[in-house]
Amino acid sequence: MAAQLTLTDVNLRFGGVTVLTDVSFDVEPGQILGLVGPNGAGKTSLFNCISGHYRPTSGSIRLDGQEIAGSQPSTLNRRGLARTFQHPALQLHHSVLENVMLGGHTRLPGGPLTWALRLPPTGRREREVRDDAMRLLEEQDLGWAATSRADELSHGLHKSVELCRARMSHPSLLLLDEPAAGLSQGEVEQLIATVRRLQETDDMTIIVVEHNMSLISQLTDRVVVLDHGSKLMEGTAAEAQADPRVIEAYLGKEATDDAA
Repeated sequence: MAAQLTLTDVNLRFGGVTVLTDVSFDVEPGQILGLVGPNGAGKTSLFNCISGHYRPTSGSIRLDGQEIAGSQPSTLNRRGLARTFQHPALQLHHSVLENVMLGGHTRLPGGPLTWALRLPPTGRREREVRDDAMRLLEEQDLGWAATSRADELSHGLHKSVELCRARMSHPSLLLLDEPAAGLSQGEVEQLIATVRRLQETDDMTIIVVEHNMSLISQLTDRVVVLDHGSKLMEGTAAEAQADPRVIEAYLGKEATDDAA
């Protein structure tokens, strides 16, 4: 089976600072991959390269066989790639439904003037986008919050709204940046169930950046471990947790020597 996403020797530098060094791995269609590592390992920077927010200094990123390194986020969104962020960037003074609808902006024809004048083609398409947004909210048991302002919701619900918004482009590849950060145990369990459903019913490939190793163990098919911007190892979550190099990266050499 051909890989859906292929990274080959991805490097990222800002001035004299090296952020990523020769990162390479494949993601197969329908897989849930965990991207893990200690703080500062380069996980979010790599996400930014994949999603078009950063241009790699060198290397290749291919989606469905086509080079995407340096592509704009909106272009990648139309090609089936969507992402969430560690800190949801919702329009707090707009309704939950309006926030979710923003994820469908690439599906509206024309430009800002067409949308502002609500010309007939845009009006029909906007109704379709609104109906789709409402369906996604109801799927995540958030239909009751559709007319509420985003700033009236909890942090955990902000995460759920952002996930709905990311799904509005019907992506085939979804990047989740620390989706469990700040969630209660009950919310984490609900998140795991939601992500599994996306994989199974929406035939979606998912990459998760996460510090919650319990979630990673329950959710992922495979993990890639980064440390200081380089790939440290690749395997199952159980293999990663038992790998002395990973333990040292998380705890430090002194701690692992003391444990020995």
